[in-house]
Amino acid sequence: MRTLRLVIEYDGTHFAGWQSQKSDRTVQDALKQALHILLKEPVRLIGAGRTDAGTHALGQVAHFQTEAALPPDRLLRSLNGLLPPDIAVRAADEVAADFHARYSATRKRYRYRIHQGKAAVNRTQVWTYYPELSLDPMAAAARALCGERAFGAFCKQDPIPEHLTCRVFDAVWSQRGPELIFEIEANRFLRHMVRILVGTMVEIGRGTRPPTAIADLLATGDRTAAGATAPACGLCLLWVAYPGGLV
Repeated sequence: MRTLRLVIEYDGTHFAGWQSQKSDRTVQDALKQALHILLKEPVRLIGAGRTDAGTHALGQVAHFQTEAALPPDRLLRSLNGLLPPDIAVRAADEVAADFHARYSATRKRYRYRIHQGKAAVNRTQVWTYYPELSLDPMAAAARALCGERAFGAFCKQDPIPEHLTCRVFDAVWSQRGPELIFEIEANRFLRHMVRILVGTMVEIGRGTRPPTAIADLLATGDRTAAGATAPACGLCLLWVAYPGGLV
């Protein structure tokens, strides 16, 4: 059996997330169907993480095993010919048998985009937000995220994760024209973690919370005291890193 790794880009607008579901359209199912047609065998495809419905990716990573002898470059071309327009495989390579897209990962980086005012061209890739936001207090709040922290206040509570600790290597806000952009890099992420962080920091940007609110919430772990979950459309998985660097 060969182990092959894929780097995948997708527009999540019309998907019910990455993870396979019985009835809804998912990225994992679309890829598995295309691989089945191409390789003439069922494939167990494992992703680096589950993105939510409406969330996008530029560098999702997945692996599968196959007995087929198809070279990675031919697999890449043929697979892209079978996939729908909102999924593209950016790279394919053969890896060691013990590689695991999820468990071998060391870091991931996400980006969240907020468009201040109406957006037309990028409307499915951003959170269109009309109230004025102040960047400086949001940036100050983000600095409190770096280091090893328990993120119980910033994760989906049903079910409550057994392990709440994540090590954040970088968390920064920037501005590009009418867009406010948040990027965060960590060794792992809890479900809805980035979106709840953004929802909370937007309240800080509006002036309804102080920048110290993030540190206070990290200390208490109280999800009910944190902000609302920001819409999925503004979130994008940028890349996943493994021992030795990026894929």
